[in-house]
Amino acid sequence: MKILIAIDSFKGSISSLEAGNSVKEGILRVIPDANCIVKPLADGGEGTAEAFVSGLGGEWVHLSICGPYGEPTDAKYAYLSDKKQAILEMAEASGITISKRKEPLYATTFGVGEMILDALKRGATSFLIGIGGSATNDAGLGMLTALGFDFLDTNGNPVDKFAKDLPNIQSIDDTQVSPLLQNATIQVACDVNNPLCGETGATYIYGGQKGVTDDMKPILDGYVSHFADITAKHFGIDKQNQAGAGAAGGLGFALLSYLHADMQSGIDLVLRELDLEQHIQNCDYVITGEGRLDAQTAMGKGPIGIAKMGKSAGATTIAFAGSILEGAKDCNQEGIDAYFPILQTICTLEEAMMPETTKTNLTNTAEQVFRLLMANKKSLF
Repeated sequence: MKILIAIDSFKGSISSLEAGNSVKEGILRVIPDANCIVKPLADGGEGTAEAFVSGLGGEWVHLSICGPYGEPTDAKYAYLSDKKQAILEMAEASGITISKRKEPLYATTFGVGEMILDALKRGATSFLIGIGGSATNDAGLGMLTALGFDFLDTNGNPVDKFAKDLPNIQSIDDTQVSPLLQNATIQVACDVNNPLCGETGATYIYGGQKGVTDDMKPILDGYVSHFADITAKHFGIDKQNQAGAGAAGGLGFALLSYLHADMQSGIDLVLRELDLEQHIQNCDYVITGEGRLDAQTAMGKGPIGIAKMGKSAGATTIAFAGSILEGAKDCNQEGIDAYFPILQTICTLEEAMMPETTKTNLTNTAEQVFRLLMANKKSLF
């Protein structure tokens, strides 16, 4: 029996591979000779770089960079030297969880640019960038500044790197941009289709969670719109309405307009890069899951990408989750044949998320599910 196990990380508890190996242990208790293949899973958000390090033999690169509010921040990205590929998560530099501050006018993506520049100097020519979980709404101004773009005011002086500086920009000087960017191809993992500006744009839809108040929304949206107009005038093309331009506080717009990035579905991109389709062939079962299964899972997160691939290969797909919320039934329509919560007893959230508890719960749940499957198989034959 061949079983592919690809589970997203249980955020705040265990990694993707730890989850997968816990399920494998439970299955082997029931079917000792099962061919269980454990692969990492991510959808372009948190855990994507880790999936590449563990799945493709990459290495971690650690560095100190500028955090979301200009403070020194320790960050890391994955580097695959044989492919000259860097895998970055913008949240490592400009993530909303880095600081308790929520002052969007003073937030910057400068550290994202520092990570890209470091990878370029290391020899990277290919980039995969996940852009979820941002604390910023600077339309990528900080990132671009770190890469050598100069944004000038009416007196020809460079403006600073924060969202508050966007309305002061009158022209762009790209003569100091790193020449290493010319040979770089950039893929962006993004599952957000919002444009840059307006009521469905970055500021109005996502600004609230970053500290943008209702009275600030039209002002900051105007700042971002001004930046988009200056950009369009400089390049002769306007990408502010392209799907995904509003992702990560407008970082998507900067990547599209200045770095000519290719924006794709996060899970599709990761599945292809990790070549999971090759391993799923001839599988009897596919096991997936994540910390919380809900309606958002069904909208295209990692487990659904694996489930659809499993369906195409004729495998039965089962999902495990720490908790099951309203809307999870939608997952049954998207390729997951059945899903199971793993909690074994009443406990606090803190207790449930303890790594050893999560591993034990996954192992025990997998064991019981496969005992049922094997008992049913015997009764049929």
